[in-house]
Amino acid sequence: MYLSNIGGVFIIEQQQKLVLNLYMEIYELIIPKDNLLRQIKELVDFSFIYDALLANYCLDNGGNAVPPIRIFKYLLLKSIYDLSDIDLVERSKYDMSFKYFLDMAPEDEVINPSSLTKFRKLRLKDMNLLDMLIAKTVQLTLEKGIIKSKYIIMDATHTKSKYNQKTPPSSTPGTIKKLRRSIYEIDETMKEKFPDKNTDDSLEKELKYCKQLIDVIKGNEEICSYPKVQEKLKSTRRICH
Repeated sequence: MYLSNIGGVFIIEQQQKLVLNLYMEIYELIIPKDNLLRQIKELVDFSFIYDALLANYCLDNGGNAVPPIRIFKYLLLKSIYDLSDIDLVERSKYDMSFKYFLDMAPEDEVINPSSLTKFRKLRLKDMNLLDMLIAKTVQLTLEKGIIKSKYIIMDATHTKSKYNQKTPPSSTPGTIKKLRRSIYEIDETMKEKFPDKNTDDSLEKELKYCKQLIDVIKGNEEICSYPKVQEKLKSTRRICH
């Protein structure tokens, strides 16, 4: 999509589709058909983003603005995977499922993290708008049968507080605590199933607790289906092994 100025009014028109033909075979091979992002990209029509942002979107000094749908998709990825702006952009450099979801060719450059901050401040002046757009996306994914629960993507009630943060909290707890917290946000009753926390200053005991925690989580298929839990599990496994 691109932006054009007609009669003094900025309108959003369809841009020539990203030339993905050369790369479709690659994406077909490396991104499973049941991949969440692939399903959302191929089944959800994001054109509603243009109508919602029309009043707030304009050309940046005549330059090529990043398509609003792509910027929104970055924020959607941030919500799904619970990533900071910096981590989101960094992962978008090498994760081909992210690139495909963002309508980018493998070698395309990603945005600067500051672009997300500018977009939130200048285009999403009403933070409720972001909640509404993500909620709309969730509704569409539910209708298409891509997900069974809206909480697999996000909890709309938490979006505003997450995106109003200027920077990720510097006092974020350790990796294991992040994992537990991500699960408590989904199901607080999991506290009763988790092993007792390690209170000793012992690496051996901490690793043992870590492995026990992972085993309990892996035993709950529904909890493991949440992308943000999957991300935290990966990080925790790297510590424990």
